[in-house]
Amino acid sequence: MEERADEQQPKEIPNRLFFRIGDVADLAGVETYVLRYWETEFPKLRPKKASNGQRQYRRKDVETALEIKRLLYDEGYTIAGARKALKTQVQKKKRAAAAPRPKVQASLFGDDPPASGVDREELAAIKRELRDILSLLK
Repeated sequence: MEERADEQQPKEIPNRLFFRIGDVADLAGVETYVLRYWETEFPKLRPKKASNGQRQYRRKDVETALEIKRLLYDEGYTIAGARKALKTQVQKKKRAAAAPRPKVQASLFGDDPPASGVDREELAAIKRELRDILSLLK
């Protein structure tokens, strides 16, 4: 029973540049042959290989392996379904990164109107406090 409790709690990924396949297998709680199989099925999981042929997983590879395990074992996805879910996650991240960020519409010391959702009285009180602080600093 104790072993299962330990397996269900996610292990913290150590702060290292590279991980060997055995390290990743321990972190993910799977066998090394499972990771090698996942490499053939998931394009996102592609560790580099050292000159001696040993796999070198980066932190993002470890995170990908953990996400694959979650999708397959916890969520019950098939390999194809997990592959599609990972692809969808990547696309969402790209769209979020490319989305324009909202511009600040209000200036504390200018006469511009406050941004929507900002209480005018609260903004005016903050403005007064900042001016008081500024006068104390002079």
